[in-house]
Amino acid sequence: MVKEWQNGQLVLNQPAGHVENNESVIEAVIRETKEESGWLVKPIGLLGIYAFTPYEGADTFHRLCFVCEAVSESNEPLDDDIVSSHWLSYEEILELPHRSPLIRACIEDSFNNPIIPLSFLSDQFLRPMPTLRK
Repeated sequence: MVKEWQNGQLVLNQPAGHVENNESVIEAVIRETKEESGWLVKPIGLLGIYAFTPYEGADTFHRLCFVCEAVSESNEPLDDDIVSSHWLSYEEILELPHRSPLIRACIEDSFNNPIIPLSFLSDQFLRPMPTLRK
């Protein structure tokens, strides 16, 4: 878990972020987790796909939640917007404010739902297609 500021309050979040141009989802999971938590991870499966609209008229956020194995800790500094990263028990996580309700949903789903194999994801169309000639 990471601690970060949201609207003047320190909140918990799972390492998260965006997929960069020409980056696979798996590459983004590894990069974002390393940048935000300081840990190199190995994704082992997809837990689920979630959507959250924080308030009327707001953009809807979509989250792909992955189950990962910790590989090693990094000595690189965390992203500027991350205050700290922590290994916490489920009970400790529930005691602190969360960035969104998706955090609890993902954790509870990890207790109850099957993990979707990574082969479910396809990046075969990730790279630009070559120019077609007539």
